[in-house]
Amino acid sequence: MTDTATTTPRGKGPFGTFLKLLWADKFAFVAMLFLAVVIFCALFGPWLMGDAAGGLNLRGRNAPPFQFDLGWAMMLGADSLGRPLLPRVIIAAQNTMMVAAGAVLCSMIIGTCLGLVAGYSRGRLGQIIPRFADVIMSFPSLLLAVIVLYMLEPSVTNIIIVLAITRIPVYLRTARAEVLEIRERMFVQAATVMGASSTRIIFRHILPVILPTLITIATLDFAFVMLAESSLSFLGIGIQAPEITWGLMVSQGRAYLTNAWWLSFWPGLAIILTTLSLNLISNWLRIALDPAQRWRLEMGGRKNG
Repeated sequence: MTDTATTTPRGKGPFGTFLKLLWADKFAFVAMLFLAVVIFCALFGPWLMGDAAGGLNLRGRNAPPFQFDLGWAMMLGADSLGRPLLPRVIIAAQNTMMVAAGAVLCSMIIGTCLGLVAGYSRGRLGQIIPRFADVIMSFPSLLLAVIVLYMLEPSVTNIIIVLAITRIPVYLRTARAEVLEIRERMFVQAATVMGASSTRIIFRHILPVILPTLITIATLDFAFVMLAESSLSFLGIGIQAPEITWGLMVSQGRAYLTNAWWLSFWPGLAIILTTLSLNLISNWLRIALDPAQRWRLEMGGRKNG
């Protein structure tokens, strides 16, 4: 009784374990803090800084950064209309993250469901669904998005739909490959013998096993979709003004790179740091969600402790 009390940490729940594993990887910890700031800006930025971002100051056009005498809003400089860059970068996080999150969530749900059915089915359905993924993957994803958005109105909804369609095969093929291996395991066969329905086996027994892999892929895919949206906005077929994204800000500052580099630098830096943070967190998730490799983080946490 005494040994159990001394070896079992008190007050530890899932959240405590999560923090311990995250703290064991300092790069992932810093990346998570940065993403928390970005998410906060995306949720509350327009409410907190909506008025400051839209104010015109023609006397302060292309004002350089770190001009503290002009106020905190001008700390990162101003654009060609004198609008402060700091509030605009914060507000642009909302549309950028909204497009990426919407596309990843839709493609993950649709692709995972199709992959589960294709992997578990032993009939024609298991052969037809993968061909659907092959058709989509036969077109370069960014080129397909350019063609569709050139014909349709470049709205937030259309961009989410197009980017979601191009990412469905990633989850479909991953889920199908995982299910093809898991469906032969003993616990699935036991559930089948006990009379469990196919739907129950898929969503109650198989899905929880493959979900960590899909979450890790979604974290990486979030960065890819965010870069794709920024590329579309840079090309002028993404979200249009007066809406704003980081990619659109980079595109608008392209004409002033020689004399006002900060117009494109700050939103570009936000894209780079967010993408880097997502990659670091994805690498951490790959280890933290794998029981065979989690010991690395646990040992690192004990050393730091």
